[in-house]
Amino acid sequence: MNQISVSYPEALAFSLKMQAGEFEREIKTASLVKFYEMGKVSSGFAAKILGISRTDFLERLAGYGVSAYADVCELESDAGNA
Repeated sequence: MNQISVSYPEALAFSLKMQAGEFEREIKTASLVKFYEMGKVSSGFAAKILGISRTDFLERLAGYGVSAYADVCELESDAGNA
């Protein structure tokens, strides 16, 4: 898997009351939530990258103010699979 590196001042994680590892996971999650919201990745793909279930990913979206069904096509697909 490819990796990216993001430089940030220690004070940023500290100001958010997070340890470095927790902050890095938060950045990864927030990025995938935003990509999901923009319709760039599916919830299943984002969940796979994060190493969590799709249900867990969908539950986390509310914490970011993102609807679990950012895309009407995904809603229709899920309804068809029910």
